[in-house]
Amino acid sequence: MIDLSLAVNNEMPGVSVSVAKRLEVEGWNATTLNLYSHCGTHMDAPRHFLSDGATLDEQDLSVCVGEATVINLAPVTPKQLIDVEDLGPHAETIGRGARLLFRTDWHKRFGTPEYRNELPRISLNLANWLVERQVAMIGVEPPSVADVNNARELTDVHQTLFRGNVLIVEGIAHLDKLTQETVEFIALPMKVTGGDGSPVRAIAIEK
Repeated sequence: MIDLSLAVNNEMPGVSVSVAKRLEVEGWNATTLNLYSHCGTHMDAPRHFLSDGATLDEQDLSVCVGEATVINLAPVTPKQLIDVEDLGPHAETIGRGARLLFRTDWHKRFGTPEYRNELPRISLNLANWLVERQVAMIGVEPPSVADVNNARELTDVHQTLFRGNVLIVEGIAHLDKLTQETVEFIALPMKVTGGDGSPVRAIAIEK
């Protein structure tokens, strides 16, 4: 079992962890967690970019658990636009219901400005192709599937995937620790009513 999640702490953007109760004073330890809905390793709900999109509590959990294919794209270059041809021989076998984990080793840049500002991203052409192939889920290592500094690209890619019923998991880490191309993938979000996204604990199980 390989943990594919980034650690949630006060060093992570969008996170505040503070002491609520202390064992020595109140008799137990407890903390207050203030979390941006798209911090760290997280799942996007369609409501994130679609006004009428499904919310997190409406997510079909069966999509969040199951066999996934690891597509090794590493090494990638900063701001690389990932397209269909980058999938190599996988492009011939990807079909309906597929779960894809795009390995770029980008998680190694977490904590640097490049992690957010120079991320490799899914091209709009690839997003449309994934929808045409009826892919069920994609997981990426950068904090977004698209350029966070380009509002048009960010919107187009997210909306294309969401309208095509492709689940998005972002901020995945440690795909380089996997030794198998096919793994059992699990990433479950919090059940947030009306939620647009949520941190997840993502894991891979190798058999």
